[in-house]
Amino acid sequence: MKVDQSFRRADGSLSEKRPTWSRIKSIEERRLRILKRVELPVWKLLFHTQGTCLKGLALDPLIYITMVLYIGLRLYARFSGGDAPLSATLMNKSDITILGGFLSFFLVFFVNQTNSRFLEMYGFSRACMGRIQDVAALASTQFPQELAEQIIRHMNAAHIAGYVGLGGPYSKRFFFDHYNKVHNLMTPEEMESISHLDMDSGSDVVKELVTWCNRDVGMAKRAGFIGAYEAKELHDRILQFRASMDGMYDYCAQPPHFFYIHFLCLLSAFYLPLFAIDNAYSAGWGDATEWGIEVLNGVLVLMQCVFVIGLRLLGQKMVDPYGDDNEDLSVTSYVEDALHITKIMFTCKGTHLRPGIPNAKSN
Repeated sequence: MKVDQSFRRADGSLSEKRPTWSRIKSIEERRLRILKRVELPVWKLLFHTQGTCLKGLALDPLIYITMVLYIGLRLYARFSGGDAPLSATLMNKSDITILGGFLSFFLVFFVNQTNSRFLEMYGFSRACMGRIQDVAALASTQFPQELAEQIIRHMNAAHIAGYVGLGGPYSKRFFFDHYNKVHNLMTPEEMESISHLDMDSGSDVVKELVTWCNRDVGMAKRAGFIGAYEAKELHDRILQFRASMDGMYDYCAQPPHFFYIHFLCLLSAFYLPLFAIDNAYSAGWGDATEWGIEVLNGVLVLMQCVFVIGLRLLGQKMVDPYGDDNEDLSVTSYVEDALHITKIMFTCKGTHLRPGIPNAKSN
């Protein structure tokens, strides 16, 4: 049964809007395999297709238009006979490299901009994990067991709900509910209390759960479990978590301007055919043609297509790191690492619990 409507990615491939848990897990495993390939030698790297530009290039119509134009002109030049047309003479007097230089600058600038955004959002994701671990470490050593477990559950639930609210492939039905069932993050009563909020759209649930965590800290302070300094430290960590999550939402709400991306596509659509025509005419006409020059110029046209289209696709893929592309961030790994580490912190058997330690006692 089809779960949700599919859509086209920037590279032209199909993607599910709300993939199932098994599909999400499969994507994550593939991402982790691709991440390990960056240290492979060049002769092994070149034989991989997943996580490369090859699929995007194969699905982009501009590369076919450009190459067909070059090949068609070369066939016409070789078999038409006679002298070169006036257009060939005029093209030889023009300088297409000026347009190519400007386009290269704009493409590199675009990729640099999106890469900076990508790394910033990666930093926000790791910061969220760090703040959850901070709260778990402080709460597990100072709160009563029941209250410590509660705040750790709510912090992890807020973490997962934050990714769901971004509106990407991570949904409440297939992502949050899976972890909630496995790790018992929210009780049925707690789920009912947030049922009026739409977890799949926006950060409402995150803000609600962060408020619960802050109130848990206030409750612990009033009960005398922690002092003012410890309460301030916990509040700071919880609010830093909220700020990091807000950072993700801020970047996702304001991607690079559509005007700029359209401008790059428009320049590419004019430049690559002109580059193909220029190289086709420069390879000779009629009897003054050589196969070697034609093949060499054809390779140059193909490599220029790879450069221009590849850089544009790379930039577009990094715009939203929380999608289901192979190049996107490993959200599932971040969530599971946070759950695993906080469980270790909560169940840790430290030296204060070992027999023979003076004044050893359990909470």
